[in-house]
Amino acid sequence: MKPESGQLHPVEASHLHARRERVFLVFAGIFLGTLAMLNILGISRFIKLLEFETPGGAPLVFAIAVGVLPYPITFLCTDFISEFYGRKRANFVVFVGLLLNIWVIIIIWLGGLLPGFETIDPTTGAIVRDAAGRLPVFFEVRALTFGAVTASMIAYMAAQFCDVYVFHFWKRVTKGRLLWVRNNGSTMISQLVDTTAVILITHYYAHALPVDPAQPLARQLALFILTGYAFKFVIAAFDTIPFYIGVHYLKGYLQLDPMKEHQADKEEAVISHQLSVISDQFDNPGIRLITDN
Repeated sequence: MKPESGQLHPVEASHLHARRERVFLVFAGIFLGTLAMLNILGISRFIKLLEFETPGGAPLVFAIAVGVLPYPITFLCTDFISEFYGRKRANFVVFVGLLLNIWVIIIIWLGGLLPGFETIDPTTGAIVRDAAGRLPVFFEVRALTFGAVTASMIAYMAAQFCDVYVFHFWKRVTKGRLLWVRNNGSTMISQLVDTTAVILITHYYAHALPVDPAQPLARQLALFILTGYAFKFVIAAFDTIPFYIGVHYLKGYLQLDPMKEHQADKEEAVISHQLSVISDQFDNPGIRLITDN
């Protein structure tokens, strides 16, 4: 039976609880949807941002993969989740994102494994390429996606957990104040980790970067890292404005005070440490427990 308008679902404790969960789903949905999209787009195309010649006459090209375009929004989403819902939920969403990456790989792998209508070369058993030497579109995307997702999964886990950790580190250091410090500090550090890992893995594992064999490899890789990070750095600086506006509005809408959430995180950390100490004492064979008979 469909619930009436305004009526709570049995799993919703209150209208406020339902509101908080819906906002969480919006942020988690944008995060996971963006993650799936950028893994499919990945390195299928590189966008040339800027090109000029150095004083020595060597070409200098600033380019980013098309998959980088929506990526900064994922860090903004985890910052919102960290701010209002705490570190555990933010880490949980990051973990679900890892499962989503694995799911994408399984579907793409299965889609290429099952029989289709492609022309097969009877001598080699391979799919026949067109006049330009290209595979059917799905298999071209499949080859790029495998490389992109592999690079993305490793970089993603390192960067997103780094983002959540650094965000809460700055929140603890600033005692919940200076919103721009934890927003920018966490995002910019994690973006550097992500960009470096993606570029190196994409080149050495997937061999998918458009490198010029006539130019020094280290210089080209450094330029790819610099370009990708510069793009993300600028976006991270600009997303401080929507982050401030969002936090200001959502504090009232969700009736959540990030300062109190910060205190709750500290208390939880202290309790967790105390329980760990007690557990270690019980596990220590040198400590004898005295009980009444």
